[in-house]
Amino acid sequence: MKWISALLIASSLTSVQAATIAVIDSGLDYKHEFITPNLWTNPNEIEDRRDNDGNGYQDDVHGWNFAEQNGQIIDYKYLGTFSPDCSKYFDIQGKFFLKQATEEEMTWMKTKVADPKFITEMGKFGNFVHGTHVAGISIRDSRNIAMGIKLIPTEVKPFFDFSKSASADRWSLLESAFDALANEQMKQLAAIASFAAFHRADIANGSFGTGFKQAKMITDNAFKILFFRSPNEEESNRAAGIFMSALVKHGQNFVKAAPDTLFVFAAGNDGMSNDLYGSSPANIKADNVITVGATYKNEFFAPFSNFGTKMVEIAAPGMLIHSAIPGNAYLQVSGTSQAAPFVANAAAKIKETNPKLRPVEIKQILMGTVDKKGFLAEKITSGGIVNTDRAVVAAQMTLTTSVVEAISRSRTQVRDTKVERKMDVDIKLIRPMPLTATFR
Repeated sequence: MKWISALLIASSLTSVQAATIAVIDSGLDYKHEFITPNLWTNPNEIEDRRDNDGNGYQDDVHGWNFAEQNGQIIDYKYLGTFSPDCSKYFDIQGKFFLKQATEEEMTWMKTKVADPKFITEMGKFGNFVHGTHVAGISIRDSRNIAMGIKLIPTEVKPFFDFSKSASADRWSLLESAFDALANEQMKQLAAIASFAAFHRADIANGSFGTGFKQAKMITDNAFKILFFRSPNEEESNRAAGIFMSALVKHGQNFVKAAPDTLFVFAAGNDGMSNDLYGSSPANIKADNVITVGATYKNEFFAPFSNFGTKMVEIAAPGMLIHSAIPGNAYLQVSGTSQAAPFVANAAAKIKETNPKLRPVEIKQILMGTVDKKGFLAEKITSGGIVNTDRAVVAAQMTLTTSVVEAISRSRTQVRDTKVERKMDVDIKLIRPMPLTATFR
């Protein structure tokens, strides 16, 4: 069959309404030149200190700040307060990935990583820019609409503390405490999902979470308090596993709160198997959930990306991604945080093309239209990288045929994304600097 230009097909598609993506993150700069044209605005709310639409959220004009319980989805007081070193770090990191960093630049990076004050500043900077960066990817080259949902404050405080107990069965106490903590976390996320559902968000991007390494930091501290000593490796893994299982269990309530929304989750940046160690919310399994690993373009799997043929379903570019940050600025950042909104972007375009498609069908199209890659065969479920053009063509075909048939036909009509220059990279050295223990 003759090959068809996916770009021509996609540009000819028409729909009644663009799809809405709830960006569950650190807030977004709704005044940014790149964000404003695609910014979600509540048609039933005005900023007048009243709850005009009656959903329990006063002045939720462009979204809601669940961290501080107000309508301010970004705290502009941080704008202009960070040193140029924060952006410089990411610029040099990008050169490092491309093997273009000088010896002087590498020495500078190593010095900064060893500086506690810089690490603290980077944590705040990362939280401040993260949501805007993710939102920019989710709306790029589209009519997609970004809704701002702020989950984490810019300055993160310790979120949990155990009280000492004389209980003889300390493991049972740990399990109960971890279950209670997981339940509380997922209650907040369920409230966020309900908010997104109330406003009919088609897609929700979640570039946040708790990986196994982050879980161990939490659970090791709890163990020390209850057992009056540090855990050995077996005890540490056992405690983290209990907490991770609780997060995933209660996470079902999170995604069930918005059954008509497709949740796109970042797999995590620990370079670990989610099949073996787990990550939340990435390991929540449901028809309306898809989890994303990161690649460098379409060339190789990012060595920092979590993987798992059972728990990570699709891949997308997540290295050296240029996108918006607050203050009409732009920055190049790497992580599965950047891969997830690529998939959210594609999912929203699918929904726009055929608004009748359910989350499970959008997920089916995304996974069925990937560019298959040998290096992903043992890394993720679909074995491929998202192909947005092919997915949109398949969505168009579902207007007149079944999803299965549309996927099959689209694979014969739309080529794989062109393979770009192969990079000679020492993958053992590549790992993004964690912005926080929360975001991907």
